[in-house]
Amino acid sequence: MDSQVRRSVFTTRDPAEGLAVLDEVFSLRGVRRSPHGAFDMGLATTGVGSLTYDRVRLRGSSCAGRTDGAGVLRVCHVTAGALTATSGGDRFPRTGPFLFPQRTFTTWWEDLEAITVALDPAAVEDHARRLLGDDAFRLTFSGTRPATPAMTQYWLGTVSHLGRDLLPDDHAMSNPLIRSELIRSLTTVLLHTFPGSFLERTEAPAGQARPAPVGVRRAVAYIDAHVDADIGPADIAAAARMSVRGLQAAFRRELDTTPTAYLRAARLDAVHRELLAADPTTGSTVEAVAARWGFTHRGRFAAAYRDRYGQAPATTLRS
Repeated sequence: MDSQVRRSVFTTRDPAEGLAVLDEVFSLRGVRRSPHGAFDMGLATTGVGSLTYDRVRLRGSSCAGRTDGAGVLRVCHVTAGALTATSGGDRFPRTGPFLFPQRTFTTWWEDLEAITVALDPAAVEDHARRLLGDDAFRLTFSGTRPATPAMTQYWLGTVSHLGRDLLPDDHAMSNPLIRSELIRSLTTVLLHTFPGSFLERTEAPAGQARPAPVGVRRAVAYIDAHVDADIGPADIAAAARMSVRGLQAAFRRELDTTPTAYLRAARLDAVHRELLAADPTTGSTVEAVAARWGFTHRGRFAAAYRDRYGQAPATTLRS
């Protein structure tokens, strides 16, 4: 493992300079910019061994490009603006956290602020083999979103602690044991957060691998892609190719929730990000943001928001 913590900060308003850095850091190529709007980029990077933690800001005109996601496991959490990713006809979620495809994909963004955490796939697979005690284990991921809402919050809390408390602490990061444990802990959380062969192996009965719940994955992908649309249980069940009752039972069994609750949680996450990015001095209100995401009953929305984030939505808006 590297003995040094690698830190860098880059800012520019020169599109050519900024796009060259995006190519170098994220393998982002063939970028097409809207002719409207300025270009404003900021990138703060901290690297420890095989772990890279990035805070990226891409303001101004909207952009689209192509990225080769092979060779890296990168999880993204959009904190402001918009980001979409598409690969082979599959559309990946705009809300985070989500795991970028490990293949070539196209992406589009506008006024984006995001946190990404990247790990080396070979190192993650090796860690999984040690946890399972199986040198022949092959790691693959079958889903881009966390397996359950609880794991969404656990991942976000882990990454928040990483970026806020651990990586900025030069004294802690000077200790090689702390650096090693940091990467091991984050890798373990990633393996337990995102659906794939590791979760299937650890959740299966002894000596038997349970097949992945295809219908649930279809439903989750549909919800992630249509979180801002007017959809309901029947639409989700149709996308999953299951009956409404069957899908509800599968969600209870696999994710400990319901399709409707999963959709509501995704929309609450979208409201939360928008409130964090909003400026109340420009006229933004909780009611307007909530209504954009389908929450029209003020009291029920406020109660659900407080249960999920531990504070009133108005507090988030003023933060």
